Amino acid sequence: MPATEYSFLTHWTVPGTCPEVYDVLYDGTSLPRWWPSVYLETNVVNQGGPDGVGASMDFFTKGWLPYTLRWRSTITEVNRPDSFSLAAAGDLTGTGEWQFAQKDDNEVEILFDWRIRADKPILRSLSWLCKPVFSANHRWAMRKGEESLKLELLRRRALDEAARAAIPAPPQPTFWKAHAEDSRG
Repeated sequence: MPATEYSFLTHWTVPGTCPEVYDVLYDGTSLPRWWPSVYLETNVVNQGGPDGVGASMDFFTKGWLPYTLRWRSTITEVNRPDSFSLAAAGDLTGTGEWQFAQKDDNEVEILFDWRIRADKPILRSLSWLCKPVFSANHRWAMRKGEESLKLELLRRRALDEAARAAIPAPPQPTFWKAHAEDSRG
């Protein structure tokens, strides 16, 4: 595999049902609220067709390393509540597929297959040297995602505002502060 290409298979197990987990992960507009350690901003570009295919969003993301990424996600396949696939373009180019399987009445197994190429100039130029560090950055982001998803599912199931308020906030970004150059790319 060339130095700038990455292949990640992430496995999560969370309490819930496939439809509710699908709905949380499919809604890109809510990512900065419940997964703020990674998703700093999202912007809807296209609503897509009635089934969601063709929907696209611009993302401004980060991990624990001090760099940010701008990329566009376009939904390429929808199979609610079992899976959806996307194409990525921008600082990251490639494909991703989220798959959901009901483990039992109370748990969902989630697989995310992410096959990307690093196209951001700094990542492209340093991948030959820093690929293990960049890979660790991705694994950190996904651990924060699993933690944040579990908290979001608890928030959605809370019976009242008092119960919702008792749920901890999701992990926050490690270094990011809004700067004019960050918001413009």
